[in-house]
Amino acid sequence: MSTWIRHALSILLLPFLVVVVVPCWLRRTFSPSGTPLTTLGWLPRLAGVVLFTAGLLLFGWCVLLFARIGRGTLAPWDPTRYLVAAGPYRFVRNPMISGVALMLLGQAAFWASRPLTLWAGLFILVNHLYFILSEEPGLERRFGDAYRAYKAAVPRWLPRLRL
Repeated sequence: MSTWIRHALSILLLPFLVVVVVPCWLRRTFSPSGTPLTTLGWLPRLAGVVLFTAGLLLFGWCVLLFARIGRGTLAPWDPTRYLVAAGPYRFVRNPMISGVALMLLGQAAFWASRPLTLWAGLFILVNHLYFILSEEPGLERRFGDAYRAYKAAVPRWLPRLRL
């Protein structure tokens, strides 16, 4: 299967479901038609656009790094073959998940939606637990001392400010 198809499938099956399908379902289910999108004015909408755009750019950058450096995809069934520690991965271990979380928070702000805010929180919590219980032990098995050194030097979620 070509690299492009592998990446497209992993994006369609994972982040697209999280960022498009579930939020659309939540908005349709919990936001009755005729309800104003926001009562707080244009500021939350602008913040939502900025957050979503930043998240999308960060996510796209990470996917490119996974393809170019890691030689794999974001999908657990087609993981990277090489440890990616470049670009945003120099500052935080999980920038791709951070990008998706920013997109979800951007949607929640744009639509002033409590259900979307809860969905973003659930996404962050589930990923935090997944990384601690499964992803990080798996990366230690796959990449050994290189990942352990990376893990010791780079924080999991909040970016370090020094280079």
